Amino acid sequence: MKTRILGLLAATALSVAGVSAVSAADLPVRAAPPAPVFAPVPVFTWTGFYVGVNAGYGWSEDDNDAVDFADDDNDGGFIGGAQIGYNYQIGSFVVGLEGDIQYADFGREGVFNFRDEQGNLFEGELESSDWFGTVRARAGVAFGQALIYGTGGFAFADDATGWTAGGGVEYAFTNNLSAKIEALYVSLDADNNNDFDFDNDVDFGVVRAGLNFRFGTY
Repeated sequence: MKTRILGLLAATALSVAGVSAVSAADLPVRAAPPAPVFAPVPVFTWTGFYVGVNAGYGWSEDDNDAVDFADDDNDGGFIGGAQIGYNYQIGSFVVGLEGDIQYADFGREGVFNFRDEQGNLFEGELESSDWFGTVRARAGVAFGQALIYGTGGFAFADDATGWTAGGGVEYAFTNNLSAKIEALYVSLDADNNNDFDFDNDVDFGVVRAGLNFRFGTY
């Protein structure tokens, strides 16, 4: 009798253990939720190529130059053109190279009449340039999407060559579009006409606004 009771208790215990194991297997597993994945925020950089257009105003203070803006009574005029360049950012510093071609209302066009020492009359036309270009280095400091820079380099127009220097401010409104305001001083030196005492050298100032499309912002 005692043996049967012990056997029944043992069988009951095994049954309860089996049911508990099956019930535990059916319960959902509580695991820690996956950690959220955050995409890194792109860091803005001025590094990359860009192309753009510009327009502004140029003026000269010397009415006696054979190459000048407009005429004797109007030393200022419209300028406009296009630029292409490349920037490279190192920390907060930005260096680069830019070239541009500009339309400009240079010079006085018209007929001149002169007489030599013997009284002989010379007739001709005053030629003028209607364009100039520059190739310049740029260097500046970036404050996020704002850039303050200086610039200087080589200037040219027709048979005249010289130098230019200036500076500006540029701001990137989007990842690819930036606008700038720039001022340049340009000095060009051409061959002078000693027969008529023509001075073909010209110095002038330029203030212009520009819009650039930038490639590879990030």
